[in-house]
Amino acid sequence: MPEIYETKECVTADNEKAAEETRKQLRDKKVFFVNLMASPGAGKTTLLKRTIEALKDTYRIGVMEADVDSMVDAAEIEKMGVRVIQLHSGGLCHMDADMTRRGLEKLQPDGLDLVFLENIGNLVCPAEFDVGAQMKVMILSVPEGHDKPLKYPLMFQVSDVVLVNKIDTLPVFDFDKEAFERNVRTRNEKAPIIYLSAGKGENITEWTSCLQEKIEQWRKNA
Repeated sequence: MPEIYETKECVTADNEKAAEETRKQLRDKKVFFVNLMASPGAGKTTLLKRTIEALKDTYRIGVMEADVDSMVDAAEIEKMGVRVIQLHSGGLCHMDADMTRRGLEKLQPDGLDLVFLENIGNLVCPAEFDVGAQMKVMILSVPEGHDKPLKYPLMFQVSDVVLVNKIDTLPVFDFDKEAFERNVRTRNEKAPIIYLSAGKGENITEWTSCLQEKIEQWRKNA
């Protein structure tokens, strides 16, 4: 019989090796790397801006903005006075470890304490590829609905923190918080669930405090 060769397993193994190499290199440089994932329009860039505002006096921050095309988000982040680079995926729906490594080489993380990757917007592909981050954060906006952990289980399974954005719209949308948390816990028992509004600036401190705690704990163990 013809031999069967599982190409996806090979690609996954190569990606995991590259991701671990990136993680080690950043650990040696004392750079904490966050992979931020969400659907288009969930509020990634707005949350990044709020986070930078809160932490720029504490950490030296860099940002990699990943998109299929355009420089809209990078231009917004550049106004915040932090190091930023725009990454174009060439039509791909996610960043993988090698693409991210090349982006980091261009960003030049030496001298930085904290780097964010704003991954390409969707709830499927980015969850499948380890990019070498120390922390994976996903954002779900209230208008997307409380059933998304059931429809996109891997994204919620791999995330270290789950942020629920646009809570100022709760009176408008049929978002069941109890059902959402129950749905998340079927996939992920440990990840903190933080409700906030990046646009209105509500509850940003709970998120940034959580991030700082993760960074400082990592620094002690790095």
